Amino acid sequence: MIHRKSQSDLDRMAAAGAIVAETLALLAESARPGMSTLELDEIAERHIRAAGGVPTFKGYRGFPGSICASPNDMIVHGIPGDDVVLADGDIISIDVGVTRQGFVADSAVTVAIGNAPEPALQLMRTCQASLFAAIEACQPGCRLGDIGAAVQGVVEGAGFAVVRDLVGHGVGRAMHEDPQVRNYGEAGTGTPLKSGTTLAIEPMITAGSHEIRIDADGWSIFTIDGSLAAHFEHTVAITDDGPRVLTLVDGDSVVNRAI
Repeated sequence: MIHRKSQSDLDRMAAAGAIVAETLALLAESARPGMSTLELDEIAERHIRAAGGVPTFKGYRGFPGSICASPNDMIVHGIPGDDVVLADGDIISIDVGVTRQGFVADSAVTVAIGNAPEPALQLMRTCQASLFAAIEACQPGCRLGDIGAAVQGVVEGAGFAVVRDLVGHGVGRAMHEDPQVRNYGEAGTGTPLKSGTTLAIEPMITAGSHEIRIDADGWSIFTIDGSLAAHFEHTVAITDDGPRVLTLVDGDSVVNRAI
C-alpha cells in the first residue's frame, strides 16, 4: 500500500532531508585520497546527530555504518571500514539516510576523488542527468513506468547500462515503503501516482554489464564484470504543483551540482 503524506508530513521529511543534504555536502568536501570510508562514516554520524537527526542506516537489519560508501565497481551498500582507503582517480557513491521527528529522508551522490578520468565523469554525469529526468516525470497522475522510462532513456541513450536487480522505493515513516521504483520501464504503464506520494528515486548505472554480484559480507553489491558504477538519489514528493525535492538545503544539494 502506498502511504500518501500530508503537507505537514512533507515539511517534516524536508527537515530530515536538509540534514541529509548538509551531510552529503560535508562528505563530498571531505573525501580525499588517503582517507578511509570509516572516517567519512564518523564525520557523517557526528554531523547528523549534532543536527538533531538519527542515522537511519545504522543498525538497519544489522548494517553497521551510518552511511553506505561504495567505491568504483561497488554499486551500493558498501560498509564503511578503515581498510577501504580512497585513492586518486577513484569515484565513490555515498548514500545517507536521516530520521527526524518520525520521518525518513534518503539521498546519494557519486563523487570523484582527485583526478578521476573523463569516462568515469561521463558515467557520473549520465547518472545525475537520469535522476533529473526521473524527477521531472514525477507529476500528479504519472505512472511508475514513466519514472523508469525516463531513467532508462537517458542512461541507455548515452551507452551505459541500468542495474535491473536494484530499485528505488517509497519512503516516509519507514525507510522502505511501497512502491518499488524501477530504473527501467515503459512510459504510460504501472501504478498511477497521486499527490502526496513520496519516493526515493535512485538510478544505479554501470559502464558495462547490468548484472550484479553480492559480496560475502551480505551487503556490498558489485558490478559482475568489474566495470565502474554510479548512483545518485533524491527523496521526491509528488504534489499538485509538480515534483518537490525533499533532500535539499535552501533549495540546493551537492547531488545537483555540476560534475
